[in-house]
Amino acid sequence: MATKTKFQGSYAALVTPFKNGAVDEAALRALVNWQIEQGSSGLVPVGTTGESPTLSHAEHNRVVELCIEEAKGRVPVIAGAGSNSTREAVDLAKHAEKAGADAVLVVTPYYNKPTQEGMYQHFKAVNDAIGIPIFIYNIPPRSVVDMSVETMARLFELKNIAGVKDATANLARVSQQRHAMGPDFIQLSGEDMTALAYMAAGGHGCISVVANVAPKLCADLMSAVLKGDYATGLHLQDRLVPLHDAIFKEPGLAGAKHGLKLLGRLEEEVRLPLVPVTPPTGKAIRDAMVHAGLIN
Repeated sequence: MATKTKFQGSYAALVTPFKNGAVDEAALRALVNWQIEQGSSGLVPVGTTGESPTLSHAEHNRVVELCIEEAKGRVPVIAGAGSNSTREAVDLAKHAEKAGADAVLVVTPYYNKPTQEGMYQHFKAVNDAIGIPIFIYNIPPRSVVDMSVETMARLFELKNIAGVKDATANLARVSQQRHAMGPDFIQLSGEDMTALAYMAAGGHGCISVVANVAPKLCADLMSAVLKGDYATGLHLQDRLVPLHDAIFKEPGLAGAKHGLKLLGRLEEEVRLPLVPVTPPTGKAIRDAMVHAGLIN
């Protein structure tokens, strides 16, 4: 598949900045530019980290459009197009394609608990509706369903299914998926702490929450291991470990927004039912950012 080399490295799972309850478009544009300047290989707007569950459809579509507009083709954009309603996922994917996204990220349907066949049909419906690559987002802790390797292999036979964002944190899966689908199935880690090990087992990159706050470090780590330089990767991992821990002490997007606020890049506003991080977590994030060399 020609898309293979394009989707690799560090992709930031972008937060959606808010100001007074609305999407802060200026802060979002600035965030996109900063991410690209700092070396992120690509951008993923309106995934879970982008607070997609609490965005209206109009806001969701606007964030995708702004991100693509501001990226100006400098890096690929994988637009979040997930829903637990197949019809809605299809609509979001069609909009992303029309807006110029390079690919879409579609989560396994959460809450309804579909069977493997139900998941297959859900992704097939999206596949049949668009003409750009689709990444399966497998995140059992949030969706309560785990797509099997066998179902992924079936889906990979369809024309647009390109790979997976794997947030199982089960490193055996990388090897099993590589064995079942071959090296052209693009495997992106969806879990910051295990991303280094994920790459060693055959991963192509990481869709990272922590890259919101430490884009250069995350990009440098991925770039090093893609060249086979695991010593440099490990050195960078050592700098990032406390930050990986701290950002996920509470919901990761709240942690990422706190870190971005400390960098002066956006307001810390999140939407209910999420709330800003508590002071002890805020302190842990600040200390970890000092350890990583991001602030003094």
